[in-house]
Amino acid sequence: MLLRLAADAVLLLHLLFIVFALLGGLLVLRWRWRWLAWLHLPAVLWAVTVEALQLLCPLTSLENDLRHAAGQAGYSAGFIEHYLLPIIYPTGLTPSIQLWLAAFVLLPNLLVYGFLLWRWRHGR
Repeated sequence: MLLRLAADAVLLLHLLFIVFALLGGLLVLRWRWRWLAWLHLPAVLWAVTVEALQLLCPLTSLENDLRHAAGQAGYSAGFIEHYLLPIIYPTGLTPSIQLWLAAFVLLPNLLVYGFLLWRWRHGR
């Protein structure tokens, strides 16, 4: 039971990381959170690299290891598996779709940081 909860926690952490990589730049737009760019930019770089090069994220491996250690062969029914798994692990994921996902992460962040650079250079 504890291993299954740990696997669910890793899955939730994975989802939060994806949301942070995608939208964290919006938090950086606030002047008082500029320091967050030091965490967000590496997260974006990692997310784009994993998708573009079709790498296996270590969080995926950790989650699968925890599920196997808990005696689960796959994902059973439950809130987290039912609602979050399709977001993180969509069916029919191909290399072409992964490149689109990488662009989907990269484009909004380029816009946010481009705007930030423009604003920092030209004053508020």
